[in-house]
Amino acid sequence: MPRWRCADVRANLALDTPAAATAAARPAKSGFRWVVLTLCFLIYLVAGADRANIGVVVPYMKKEFELSNTDIGALASLFYIGYAIIQVPFSLLYQRFGVRWPFSMAMIATSIATFFMGFAGSALQLKIGRAALGVAEGPINIGILTIINRWFPSQEKGTATGVFMASIKAAPALVPPLCALIIYHFGWREVFFIFAVPGFVLAVAWLLMVRDTPKDSRFVSEVELARIETGPGAAAGKPVLLHREMPRLDRLIRARACAPLSTTRDVLRSWDVWACAIGYFFMVGIAYAIMTWVPTYLVTVKKYPLFAMGFVASTPWIGAIIGNVLGGLISDKLLGGRRKPMMLLTSAATIVTMYGLIYSPADPWLLALLFTATGLLLNLGYSTFLVYPMGLTAKEKTPLAAAIVNTGGSLGGAFAPFVVGVVLDWASWDAVFLFLASTSLLTLLTVVSMREPILRGTVAEPPER
Repeated sequence: MPRWRCADVRANLALDTPAAATAAARPAKSGFRWVVLTLCFLIYLVAGADRANIGVVVPYMKKEFELSNTDIGALASLFYIGYAIIQVPFSLLYQRFGVRWPFSMAMIATSIATFFMGFAGSALQLKIGRAALGVAEGPINIGILTIINRWFPSQEKGTATGVFMASIKAAPALVPPLCALIIYHFGWREVFFIFAVPGFVLAVAWLLMVRDTPKDSRFVSEVELARIETGPGAAAGKPVLLHREMPRLDRLIRARACAPLSTTRDVLRSWDVWACAIGYFFMVGIAYAIMTWVPTYLVTVKKYPLFAMGFVASTPWIGAIIGNVLGGLISDKLLGGRRKPMMLLTSAATIVTMYGLIYSPADPWLLALLFTATGLLLNLGYSTFLVYPMGLTAKEKTPLAAAIVNTGGSLGGAFAPFVVGVVLDWASWDAVFLFLASTSLLTLLTVVSMREPILRGTVAEPPER
């Protein structure tokens, strides 16, 4: 056969492959990674609503099932125990089978578990439902972090993670007034029935729109793919310093040039990974103690009526939304991709705000302002705990490192609300806020011990347009 005919046959065979078909169908220009991030935001907003609604429903559950404060703390903790148990096993599942299908199944399971909570007829069934919700929802966080790590360049990962984490804070801002409206017109059980619906819809949308990597998506142009893989403005083939030069800050935060952790053993032996997990343990504990207990605090201590409680309980999360997005932008744009400074700022500021809540005003508007500031300062560095492993590990090991950090956070979410319940059965709210301030101090000390990784690498030649 003539050489030109062989070439034509090979070309035709190449065009028949899935990769070639995907490349041929690509648009000339796109920004589809932001569509993916929007879907991630909506999914985690719904997941956050499914976990946050219990904070508003607690007074009604407590009355119907005659629960103590310790029982309520245990109910909140069971969610996070289930959430923690599933993290590492599912990260290995994502590494082996990809994110797309396992992630969708987790979303469907989350909606089923939420629906079950509305049928609970005893305290035991409530606890089983919350534990099941934790197991179902646990894979969602790691799946989204894996997608962000694959779909965004290093210079945008902090911002993308900040937007993603803002969704979990938007949920508690929206949930109290929405739950109050549902309870007023229907009842507390209907909260769970209504909240279960969106997860099914979003699971289908995920399957239709998102692929494991941008190169597998027909919605991503070659230009966008080059930007994701090489970063904006990178000179092809030349060594790239991923962090802007800031020598004084780097000495202060113990910045070190290092190679990415590329094996499971490297990840498991890294103090930086474990220290990040410990710090996140305390930070998530504070956040979810606030989510679980603030509505009860406003009703029992401040004596606020239902709708005033719903308004004030939402304000920490309005601040949190701003804090997460602003913290990600500062970390990416002003700090050149450094994550540790925002962690230090958040942990130090939260010591002050938790202590300040001991002297919280009775006026709803002043208290709303204080809670807004508390949420903002708590969350300026909150998302950077989850971005930090992305800069420390090779991409294929990021799910494992992120799972370890998020497991630490999940255990913190189980630990702190339970301790708050025990403290309230024996002491006062002043003791609760002192406890939360002390855990933030422990976060500060742990973060100080971590290194700030500065990764050096060579940017590959971007594809031709």
